[in-house]
Amino acid sequence: MKVIMLGAPGAGKGTQAVRVASAYQIPHISTGDIFRANIKGGTELGKKAKEYMDAGNLVPDELVCDLVVDRIKKEDCKNGYVLDGFPRTIPQAEALDKAVEAIGEKVDFAVNIDVPDEAIITRMSGRRACLTCGATYHIEYNPPKKADICDTCGSALVLREDDKPETVKTRLNVYHEQTQPLIDYYTGKNILVTVDGTQNMDKVFSDIKALLGE
Repeated sequence: MKVIMLGAPGAGKGTQAVRVASAYQIPHISTGDIFRANIKGGTELGKKAKEYMDAGNLVPDELVCDLVVDRIKKEDCKNGYVLDGFPRTIPQAEALDKAVEAIGEKVDFAVNIDVPDEAIITRMSGRRACLTCGATYHIEYNPPKKADICDTCGSALVLREDDKPETVKTRLNVYHEQTQPLIDYYTGKNILVTVDGTQNMDKVFSDIKALLGE
């Protein structure tokens, strides 16, 4: 089963992608992991990606797609995979379709985790992180035992820049502009399924499984 996860920043697609991968025993593939693995391994694609990243530039769509296709051709992907964080744009989606068709395959489902912007802003601005040990909390859903103090190491918890409301709003604007059109794209291909991401994580996961088939 070949699955693409869609959803705004903070919608929970990464969490659900990991659970789907585990349930169906297929790899969870994120573009960040692919970049790191290729750069660490010193591959030709990794070297090219590093040049762009070191210069502070976005890695071009064609190169990102090459990295993804190289990954999904590996033996552990023969029964499927879950793509998390790719594609982000229509050109990436088109490049992926072309590459997948070239190896005689197709994407089975694009799962859209739908959460209203207001809920995402509330969800993300409630996050707190420990910069010492990396533990994360949420003031409403997963609070520390003592306010603003990490349960694990006792360090102070902080609201990261990425999670501040004004930053989240900017990220959501970028998402709506670039990634939202993918929902129309995959609807047109009759592979889009949508779940209500405002429910608790277990209910979201059970809804996804019901749509994908047990």
